[in-house]
Amino acid sequence: MRIFASLLKNTNPKIEYYSRFSPSPLSIKQFLDFGRDNACEKTSYMFLRKELPVRLANTMREVNLLPDNLLSQPSVRLVQKWYMQSFVELLDYENRKPEDPHALNDFLELLIEIRNRHNDVVPTVAQGVIEYKEKFGFDPFISSNIQYFLDRFYTNRISFRMLINQHTLLFGNDTNPALPKHIGSIDPTCSVAEVVSDAYDTAKMLCEKYYLAAPELKIEEFNMKAPNKPIQVVYVPSHLFHMLFELFKNSMRATVELHENSKEGLPPVKAKVTLGKEDLSVKISDRGGGVPLRKIDRLFNYMYSTAPTPSLEPGIVPLAGFGYGLPISRLYARYFQGDLKLYSMEGVGTDAVIYLKALSSESFERLPVFNKSAWRHYKTSPEADDWSNPSKEPRDATQV
Repeated sequence: MRIFASLLKNTNPKIEYYSRFSPSPLSIKQFLDFGRDNACEKTSYMFLRKELPVRLANTMREVNLLPDNLLSQPSVRLVQKWYMQSFVELLDYENRKPEDPHALNDFLELLIEIRNRHNDVVPTVAQGVIEYKEKFGFDPFISSNIQYFLDRFYTNRISFRMLINQHTLLFGNDTNPALPKHIGSIDPTCSVAEVVSDAYDTAKMLCEKYYLAAPELKIEEFNMKAPNKPIQVVYVPSHLFHMLFELFKNSMRATVELHENSKEGLPPVKAKVTLGKEDLSVKISDRGGGVPLRKIDRLFNYMYSTAPTPSLEPGIVPLAGFGYGLPISRLYARYFQGDLKLYSMEGVGTDAVIYLKALSSESFERLPVFNKSAWRHYKTSPEADDWSNPSKEPRDATQV
């Protein structure tokens, strides 16, 4: 820890320097045009050697505004160490010219190392939050700050991986021969219905493994721009898959648990894909009994996870069981200016809608910026609620 403390002291001025710059958001169209028409490794190197430290520094400054009791948790300290190490390693290229015969290849290898190091950031931070909650309990104000922070922190991580993946896929040996049309991680002609089917099939396998049954899928497409033609979009298929897989898992589980003893069998899960002038929307509808309105917001709250607490054995990073699927899926949707919304009718079922931008030129990265507004969010004391609140949890009407 002494080495880490010394490293922190020497690097802090650099973190402060880079955090003064705002990240430079790119659109999917910019990613695509660069990768397809004028992919130049030197240009990418020159951009990333500054942009990656800027994005890291912005999030590292914000981490320090979290409560000390959370920052002192072993899992959170471990993640801070990973970020510090990656930041320091990137600084080695601050003044290294691209003409250096080894610079480009060394940089490429470093990016792969950094990506691997950060693979378990999400579950490790989640474990830190659980460690904190078990020791110090639940405080609404601190919970609000943690929610605000984690949305921004995980969005920053999505963007960081996006930049690294584009560079390594375009200029390294990561290219997938099964996906020759992809420009990095972007598919210029992504068939939305195909991604829906792939996500459904994967979720179905998981559902059948646990419940020995799974609802069928019905897909409909409505293409306003080109009626009767399949809907395609310029997008990152892995991001869309991540969102859809999470929604299908939730829908299938709810459907099977509600209808497993029904004589009529399992009602299907329905997917509707629509393309308009501005939006591409995907709606996943189930008959799984729905969720009370009061609980909808909690489904997106990191501190309110309903999932069982995973094992907290030292040295073991649990990979599932945190209930982070929905909030992180929403971040993927919002990352390129879309959104993910839940509409539920308790007693019937839930509609989940993913909204994406129809035009790649409008799909700009939505990135957190460390500034006075962000700082104030953590420092402002909670104010008294100016609306009346019921003093008790609502009664279950079915038990009356």
